[in-house]
Amino acid sequence: MNPSALIIITLSLITLLSRLLPFLLFDRKKPSPYIHYMGKTLPYALMGMLVVYALKDTSFASNYWAIPEVAAVSLVIITYQLKKNTFVSILSGTLLYMYLIQVVF
Repeated sequence: MNPSALIIITLSLITLLSRLLPFLLFDRKKPSPYIHYMGKTLPYALMGMLVVYALKDTSFASNYWAIPEVAAVSLVIITYQLKKNTFVSILSGTLLYMYLIQVVF
């Protein structure tokens, strides 16, 4: 058999197993406190990690003093406070950032 085919089959089985394993390990009738805890805390932790990752290369010593990044993050915060809609706030911040990067700076 072709080595590439073996790699694809192996990775497909591992992916299938990783998707199927939680349904086999956890009982649907009795909620797990671990899963409940992860469901409450993981979204906030992931958002924090995404913010850190997005801003990790921001330099305040550059020519523009990180004005596009600060403006976009500020717009996201303000829009979310006003609209309480994650999609609208992230979309508006992304559009502002891309406009500032492509047109203004």
